[in-house]
Amino acid sequence: MTLDTLLRTGRKHEASDIHIVVGMPPVFRVGGEIVVAKGEAISAAMCQALVRECLNEEQQTRLETDWQLCFSTMFGERDRARVTIYLRNGFPEVSIRLSESTMRTRAQLHLPAIVDDLAHKPNGLIVITGPTGVGKTTTFHYIIDLINSESRSKIVTIEDPIEYTHISKRALVIQQEVLTDVHSFPQALVHVLRQDPDVIGIGEMRDRDTMYTALMAAETGHLVIATLHTPDAVQSVQRIVSAFPGDQQEEVRLMLANTLQAVLAQQLLPDAQGRRRTLCCEVLIGTYGVRHNIRENTIHKLYSELQAGRKFGMVTMDHALLELYQKGDITYDTALTAARDPQSLQARSA
Repeated sequence: MTLDTLLRTGRKHEASDIHIVVGMPPVFRVGGEIVVAKGEAISAAMCQALVRECLNEEQQTRLETDWQLCFSTMFGERDRARVTIYLRNGFPEVSIRLSESTMRTRAQLHLPAIVDDLAHKPNGLIVITGPTGVGKTTTFHYIIDLINSESRSKIVTIEDPIEYTHISKRALVIQQEVLTDVHSFPQALVHVLRQDPDVIGIGEMRDRDTMYTALMAAETGHLVIATLHTPDAVQSVQRIVSAFPGDQQEEVRLMLANTLQAVLAQQLLPDAQGRRRTLCCEVLIGTYGVRHNIRENTIHKLYSELQAGRKFGMVTMDHALLELYQKGDITYDTALTAARDPQSLQARSA
């Protein structure tokens, strides 16, 4: 068992993830479902050998110090995977996310049409949010790829790790990886501003320093695209503001109100056939009303703006779920389970 063999097997069977767990054969996630491969169970010694094979000396030292490690690796001609190593019962185990081998179209990704409009914005902040494993990184790279295909600009991304490799098309694309090319997101972003970028991609806004620098970059004329871990669009705004101490929140609200272009909140759901997963996307656009409520600290009113903003391209998660159900893309039970307000969705689907 080698890492390259596992990655190629996962790609062959269209797996999104591979899990190497002691006491079980290799486990693949295919179409959102966990599938256990046939064959012998992996021993602790086999897993340790696999880990040793794929780590350099510096990574091995970091794993011994931090007890966890995340990095990217290449296989095939251009395929890339994110490898996460963690300890269980004192032994290393591995979780692997396979990146997209080719960039799918917006229709194939089930992204709303407004996303293409957002990619044409000259500046401001676009936030892609949702829990782990809902396709935030795919949407992030779709927007980067669209700008790369259509605009003569410079794009700099900071990622941890790099999961999709962009080849410069019309744009110049520079991708930097945390702990390989840069020490951290905040430090990297300070230097990115000195690299003459037009577009800045931030793989994840994890802390207040990264958020503040992102807002500052958006305020000074750059288009900033970033991901965040929050369940919906309104909570994303709340999360950014609440990340800062009370005496700084007014400043942050003003910066956010001045720069916010959109928040895309994603869920990834099993399709009606149960074979694949389909994207459901809530969209909050930075209209005058949205910006006003952020500026005036009436963030609780943003959901009303979201409900009333269809003409601007806004859609709530529950309305997006209803549309998917009515098109036959997901089942009624799936829509009801994923809804924020199941009773309201029931009433509208009756």
